[in-house]
Amino acid sequence: MPEAKFENSPLTLASAIAERLREQIARGDILPGQKLRLDDLRAAFGVSLSPLREALSRLSAESDGFVVMEDQRGYRVAPVSADNLVEVTKLRAEYECFALREAIRQGDDTWESEIIAALYRLDKIGRNDADPERVQQWEIAHRVLHQTLLSACRMPLLLQFCATLHDRSDRYRRLFLQRHPIDRDVAQEHQDICKAAVARQADDAVALLRRHIERTGANVLHALTERHAADAGTAAIES
Repeated sequence: MPEAKFENSPLTLASAIAERLREQIARGDILPGQKLRLDDLRAAFGVSLSPLREALSRLSAESDGFVVMEDQRGYRVAPVSADNLVEVTKLRAEYECFALREAIRQGDDTWESEIIAALYRLDKIGRNDADPERVQQWEIAHRVLHQTLLSACRMPLLLQFCATLHDRSDRYRRLFLQRHPIDRDVAQEHQDICKAAVARQADDAVALLRRHIERTGANVLHALTERHAADAGTAAIES
């Protein structure tokens, strides 16, 4: 685990640690199911136990489900499973598509310009898997684009739920597609979705978004299944 140093107030310090841990879990630096040992984390981050415990408590309470608290046994990175991925993909397809249709119906000129700006930023960054900093910038811009597309639906609870599902989906994507080339032009998919949304072509935009979500989910599921099969084969050989 890479060493990190923070200089902040206790509240801000806990927030910074939580954000760093969330990113490390999303990238796969800390693996699913791995126990989060306080002494190891304290040494890695160069902090005391108090803000570290606060950070882990926050992460375990958040709805994105990256960290789980074990009764009397500390904290662990949330596990992954094919069933959970399938559920997340189905829910994303339903709720994000509903939110997008509402956003198209209620969005104004400002919403349209925000979509165009978010798409421009994402395309300008581009994705270069050999450059971790570029990957992180792309991930942030990618999340902003999806949030912007839905933002005009005027349903805060729905947006919160969509954000949680997006976080969970992105964790699977980043964990299991790191070494698997994408079999399609994702940049073009984003452009097509945005173009249809700004043109107020609701049926087309929703269909494109659903296909985008479902194809990503199918690719990740294939990679996850392959990984589990490989791990099972290794375990059988070692036994």
